[in-house]
Amino acid sequence: MSLKAILFDFNGVIINDESIHEQLIEQLLIEENLTIKPGEYRKICLGRSDRACVKELLAKRGRVVSETYLTQLLNRKAESYVREIEKITKLPLYPGLDDLIFQARSRNLKIGIVSGAIRKEIDLILNRANLAEHFKLIVAGDDITTSKPDPHGYLLAVKRLNQEYPDLNLLPEECLAIEDTFAGIQAAKQAGMQVVGVAHTYPFHMLQRQANWTIDYLSDLELERVQEVYEQKTG
Repeated sequence: MSLKAILFDFNGVIINDESIHEQLIEQLLIEENLTIKPGEYRKICLGRSDRACVKELLAKRGRVVSETYLTQLLNRKAESYVREIEKITKLPLYPGLDDLIFQARSRNLKIGIVSGAIRKEIDLILNRANLAEHFKLIVAGDDITTSKPDPHGYLLAVKRLNQEYPDLNLLPEECLAIEDTFAGIQAAKQAGMQVVGVAHTYPFHMLQRQANWTIDYLSDLELERVQEVYEQKTG
């Protein structure tokens, strides 16, 4: 077995923008004449799609909305996200990302994104950061109806990579996921992938209990050593 692809989560792995999302979700609830409790966003929303997050927050307040209305709310939030990002002179990308992408490409590994964020938000950041050319594969929150920890997003990523590269014959166990939350780690593992937990959102020791590898920073990931582990699993 060999390592053939690296799949990145987006918020919390590529960009440090969770505080922006929390602020916008809180504002969305206020506009619906609702409030959010301290710590509730972190408990319910981290690692999950905006759709799942907002739907559960509304349900906990006795509000059951149609999928159409929920989509309208998420579109409003996305428009607000664009405005907030436009105010930022330098995007809060995590250090080490460029070098990790270089390492992956130099080893001919496919790279992609599997995220609960909607495509509009992901494209905005990738285009502004000049990273879009590296991430041809994106499975976003509007591509699937489920949310992490459900593995569907990761399995869809494997399917799409095989469609794009018919000779790749990619299996889930030949992918490495990079995640920062428990829901994300569980999703990748349920898809049959090994996972690197990066301590951007939770402490190292908490991620270490669930991930196959744990790092403090993206720059700590040694792909050569990871590849050796994959090769040792052959047979």
